Parts: sequence; structure tokens; C-alpha cells
Amino acid sequence: MTITRARRRTGEEGFTLIEALVALALTGLVLSALGTITAQWLPSWNRGLDRIQQSELIGIAMQRIAADLAAAEYVPPNRDARKPLFDGSTLSVTFVRTALGPNAGVGLDVVRISETVDQGGLATVRTRAAFGPLPPGVSPSEQIHGSDPVVLLRPPLRLSFSYAGPDRVFRDSWHDADKLPAAIMLTVRDGRSERVLSVSTATPVHVDAPARSGNSDDSKDDAKDGAKDDGKNAGAAQKQGGS
Repeated sequence: MTITRARRRTGEEGFTLIEALVALALTGLVLSALGTITAQWLPSWNRGLDRIQQSELIGIAMQRIAADLAAAEYVPPNRDARKPLFDGSTLSVTFVRTALGPNAGVGLDVVRISETVDQGGLATVRTRAAFGPLPPGVSPSEQIHGSDPVVLLRPPLRLSFSYAGPDRVFRDSWHDADKLPAAIMLTVRDGRSERVLSVSTATPVHVDAPARSGNSDDSKDDAKDGAKDDGKNAGAAQKQGGS
């Protein structure tokens, strides 16, 4: 009886060959299903991640462009001119701002943001040049040659500008104006579908008039008022002395 029980326990231990084959077949089916699901899911994940990264890069570029335009200065091209150096069109804008950069010293830069050909497509590029007085009657685009190009937006994205004065009515250009625009609208489109992206924005320009000098009319008026007050005080002192 004892030998029979031992033989039964020995026969029940482990797997038979058929059970092992069935287990291997099931494992193969599970792995095959996981591989199919992963192959279908991974490309969608990569595309979504690429879209997120692209949106972040576009957002950073738009923030930089908006900060540049907001810092535009009311600087005439030369001593004889009274209008600021600012030239804006639908696809480009040229303006003066405080020099910006790790190696930039104290001074001004002429910044140009425009479309240029890059790797077979139109890209939005920022260039700069140190500001210096321009000869009268010379176009800034002919005299100023920018350097240090930085690509801000690549194809198929396209950036367009529009400009508004104090009336808040936006127009496609801003040329030879007495003042800087009060606000600039930045519109980003997909060049393939012409769809306007949600990152489009508008930025105000912080400076729209030249800085007042010590010889301004207000200073002259203050000086006149001060002289009148001094005359009145002197007359009052004489009356008191005579009495």
C-alpha cells in the first residue's frame, strides 16, 4: 500500500509534455497580442509627444517675439529726424530696443523679425545690428545689415503682424509714423491649412513717445512760473521793508 501511494504522488508531480506545450502556446499568444497593441499605440504616443514639444517651442518663440516688440524704443534714425525708427509690414518688422544678450553692453540694437528662406522653406528669423545714426533719406533696410540670426518659427508655421494706434484699429502696415504703434498683433498660421493657431496673441508697446528733455516746453513753463513767484516774493519783501 505504501509503495502504491508513493508511485501515485510521483506521477502527479510536474507537468506533462502536453501541458508544457499548451502553456508555451498561450504565452506566445499573449506576447503577440501585446506586441500588436504596442505597435499600434506607440506611434500615436510619439505623435502626441511631438505635438506637445512643438507647442512648447512655439509658445517660447511667441513670448520672445512679444517681449522684443513690447521693448521697442522711440529712437529717431538721426539727429535731424523726429519720427521713430520703426518700420512694420505684414511679414516683417524693424525697430530699436535696448541691447539684449549675454555679451551685450550698454547701447541700442536695431532688431528685425522677418521671413527668410531656411532649408527650402520660409522661416521666421530674428536678426540684430548695433544702432548708429543713419544718413538722412536712407532706408533702414538698405543701411542696416543684421547679424546673429535666430530661427524662431519653422515651416509650415507662418507669422504675420498687424499694428494699431490709440484707436485700437489694426492695420497691415506701420510706415513713417510720428509715433510707435500702441499694440501689435501676432498671428500664427499653419501654412498648409491656413488655420490660425491658438498661440496667436497681441502685445502692447510700452513706449509711444520720445523721452522729455530738460529743454521741453514744460520745463520752460516751470521756469517762467518760478520767475513770477520770485518776483512776487521780492515785491512783498520790499513792501514789508518800507512799512
